[in-house]
Amino acid sequence: MTWLFLYLAFFFCALVAYDLFLLKQYEVEYWSFGFALLNALVITKVIMIGEYAKLGRMHENKGVFVSALWKALVFALLVFAFHIVEEVVKRMIHGSDLARASRELRIDQLASRTIVVLCTFIPLFAFREFRRVMGEEQFHGLVFRKRGGVTGND
Repeated sequence: MTWLFLYLAFFFCALVAYDLFLLKQYEVEYWSFGFALLNALVITKVIMIGEYAKLGRMHENKGVFVSALWKALVFALLVFAFHIVEEVVKRMIHGSDLARASRELRIDQLASRTIVVLCTFIPLFAFREFRRVMGEEQFHGLVFRKRGGVTGND
């Protein structure tokens, strides 16, 4: 869970920094970074709930790339659904009824966030699929162990 959170936090904070520089906002809004970290934590929980529910396992018997893309798509759609529920609940807390809260949703904004999340999920699930296929020990050795040279026997 910690590695997943750190991965997402890195990307979401990078997006906040990108917005700040792109929009030439020289007054750094530290709350934006806090919300990015909170969003990373929430999405980490959404992924863990989805994995517990065994979502995205439909194509695990196919190639790693196909399986990773499928899982990235399924989990991005799950995050999209959670964002919709979150926005409706947030608007209802601030006094809107369900019908008005649903009408006020900015689907285009939520869809654009989901596209960014999907692009973030593709390398994440690719690494996770490689780890699943190779096994934890072999993957860890490949990624973290220092290699002496290319001999083919390592």
